[in-house]
Amino acid sequence: MNKFKELKVWQKSIQLVTNIYSATANFPKEEIYGIISQIRRCAVSIPSNIAEGAGRGTKKDFSHFLDIAKGSSFELETQLIISKELGFIDNNIFVLILSELEEIQKMITGLQKSLN
Repeated sequence: MNKFKELKVWQKSIQLVTNIYSATANFPKEEIYGIISQIRRCAVSIPSNIAEGAGRGTKKDFSHFLDIAKGSSFELETQLIISKELGFIDNNIFVLILSELEEIQKMITGLQKSLN
């Protein structure tokens, strides 16, 4: 499976990255090498690992990279919660992004189940 761009979960993950970059643009500038960088790397990791897994030769390999993408999504969720607790992110934006993230997590799990 190398048509990763056709996967809805990949498409939604790309949109999530865009939203994450917008949301973190207003974080304190002293966090540019801290939580901003970490949040953005986690977000980018999700569609990147979906794409890499789709380019692998076996369903087992694909599922492994989906596990990595899912792990990154939970790491991202934790960092977003921390950011909210620190007052870096508006609650409405937090709720919107968290909803997107939870949908992506469910989609990754569903895709994994379809591979088995």
